Amino acid sequence: MSKEVGITVSKSENFSEWYTQVVIKAELADYAPVKGLIVLRPDGYSIWESIKESLDKKLKETGHRNGFLPVLIPESLLGKEKKHFEGFNPEVFWVTHSGDSEIGDKLALRPTSETLAYSLFSKWIRSWRDLPLKINFWNSALRAEIKGTKPFLRTSEFLWQEGHTVHTTKDEAEKEVADILELYKKTIEEELAVPVITGKKSEKDKFVGAVYTDTLESLMPDGKALQMGTSHFLGENFSKPFDVKYLDENNTETFAWQTSWGVSWRLIGGMIMIHGDDKGLVLPPKIAPVQVVIIPIYYSDDEKGNVIQKANQIKDSLSKINLRVHLDDREQLTPGFKFNDWEMKGIPIRIEIGPKDIAKNQVVLVRRHNQVKTSIEMDSSSEKISSELKNIQKEMFDAAKKILEERVVRVSEYQQFKEELENGKMIDCSWCGNQTCEDKIKEETSADLRVIPFDNTKKSETCIYCKNSGTTNVLFAKGY
Repeated sequence: MSKEVGITVSKSENFSEWYTQVVIKAELADYAPVKGLIVLRPDGYSIWESIKESLDKKLKETGHRNGFLPVLIPESLLGKEKKHFEGFNPEVFWVTHSGDSEIGDKLALRPTSETLAYSLFSKWIRSWRDLPLKINFWNSALRAEIKGTKPFLRTSEFLWQEGHTVHTTKDEAEKEVADILELYKKTIEEELAVPVITGKKSEKDKFVGAVYTDTLESLMPDGKALQMGTSHFLGENFSKPFDVKYLDENNTETFAWQTSWGVSWRLIGGMIMIHGDDKGLVLPPKIAPVQVVIIPIYYSDDEKGNVIQKANQIKDSLSKINLRVHLDDREQLTPGFKFNDWEMKGIPIRIEIGPKDIAKNQVVLVRRHNQVKTSIEMDSSSEKISSELKNIQKEMFDAAKKILEERVVRVSEYQQFKEELENGKMIDCSWCGNQTCEDKIKEETSADLRVIPFDNTKKSETCIYCKNSGTTNVLFAKGY
């Protein structure tokens, strides 16, 4: 990657290199000494904290509580749900030694926590009075990536949250699955300004061990789909092998119904790709570490004192209304360098203030997402800036949603399917429900069946591949 200042490639011409440069040069993350791992820098972690705080608040409001699980899981425990474990086995990191001594039952570094959590749930749950049990874990997971790694999108260790719940009835568990998906959608769309399509995964791509998986999918500018989060109905598939059961009100021992669900820092990657431009990062105001940066402009010591004083007054007034604001008073850098630096970091609003602005009792407001400049009165700057941040959040989401809608293309012929796929589109088509067709399409085009949308009403057409009667409409795309 180039060490030059600024982004050296165009987003439209070399998307992969552009993305990597934005992540590194905007100082969100850096590569760790171990292949496949990254280090979060303060701005990157701040964005994760914003997502975490928003989700955490919603989860606690709906009766979930946070817990902690260790990272090591005995192999004997993983083997209890064989089908589930086999799905993760190629990605598992193993601990085989303690110091110089070989350990007996080797330990897996957590790829996901179902087996560990449910072995504990079986001890904690005794009667119907203990249910529902709704626990969330903020932790990291480790999966040995064998494909090409990319910061935030595909790394061997990643930050995420994973929720695990236990219920007395199937209906209650399925409601939990749906409620969590809606909670995720609200967070992703309203905080990150990234539009998503919700629906079910196919049998082939559902979470290993689940009855079904609900998903949130989005389409990136390079034409690849990104799974933004999933919510799984586990039925009794885990409660039976792990003995998660309870005495019901009639004192009858009954197996419980379970769910699991999660999102990761992959959300940050999706947000970067959707909103960034050739100048660097573009951040939605709600999750930006700094929402407003103030750049004082002066050309002599005589001007400096008054400009800095006024800049500090604006900073204080914005801080009082709980905006995240930074005054860039670095003396060794020119205003132009500062403009480029903060544009690279994606700060939603830049305020410029100099002697001429002060004389007119105004400041210059520059919007990062569309580069529009306006002059606003200094006396009403706090109200105007606060209002503009709300407008920017909405405008970014509306623009991203419009692009997504334009890039989902309805087709009925397989040749058109392949052509539109190469044009970076997500394909809406009819499918017979047969996995053979799903596999053949993947084999021939590299496209996955990403989602069976919830709002799917078109079922009368013939399957895009085999031309037998279609049972449902689905969305195909190449994916990350």
